[in-house]
Amino acid sequence: MSSIEALVLGIIQGLTEFLPISSSGHLEIGKALFGTGTIGQEGLFLTLALHVGTALSTLVVFLPEIGTLFKGMFSTKKNESHAFVLKIIISMIPAVLVGLFLEKQITALFDQNLILVGSMLLLTGIILFWAEKTPKATGEVTSRKAFFIGIVQAIAILPGISRSGSTIASALLLGVDREKAARFSFLMVLPLIFGSMAKSILDYEGIPMQLDVLPLIIGFSASFITGILACKWMLLLVKKSQLIYFSVYCFIVGGISLFYGLF
Repeated sequence: MSSIEALVLGIIQGLTEFLPISSSGHLEIGKALFGTGTIGQEGLFLTLALHVGTALSTLVVFLPEIGTLFKGMFSTKKNESHAFVLKIIISMIPAVLVGLFLEKQITALFDQNLILVGSMLLLTGIILFWAEKTPKATGEVTSRKAFFIGIVQAIAILPGISRSGSTIASALLLGVDREKAARFSFLMVLPLIFGSMAKSILDYEGIPMQLDVLPLIIGFSASFITGILACKWMLLLVKKSQLIYFSVYCFIVGGISLFYGLF
């Protein structure tokens, strides 16, 4: 893989991880356009580098909130941090179960299947359009709502369904305040990302001697920088009720991908 391809895929990952347009779907589209599946050793390590970049960008943007959560967790008195962390744990259960029992089936879906990607992007567009039409609410993320959002997050493992878009939209449909919905959506995925990365490292037997490190560094840097910008932008967009534009975008790109995959 060339450095240019790694740069483009890094920018795609950084932007689409937070914007509600599906990072996995766009990465599959990018791979198809490049005419490469980025398979084997390079593909594994590049994917890992891109996800490390966006995970760290989330930590940077939410550093004050994460610091407050950690401080509250170690307090002997019951506080909001304990309740929030419990909700995150509850939201993780569906995705963990899917990852444990359906890993091979899910991996098989990530093979430049533009018909699947296009269909799921259209579904994402519908979900965003539906959520944007709901009245503004001021509700909190309860444990029950957290579990439901977690189910949506597990379904969003499919390439083409936006994880951030679907989880934020589901929270809005459940009556959660827009800002709180976006905050919970971005923080709930962090343990899963780091857990998935740790599993990938443990499952892989050593680092190949001939691995080209430069594309990995470029891809990581691109996803990290664009991830910070996209995360901050998305928080503003959700607050200003501007998800409808991404709904239209998903309809357009999903339609093109579906047409390209079919014909």
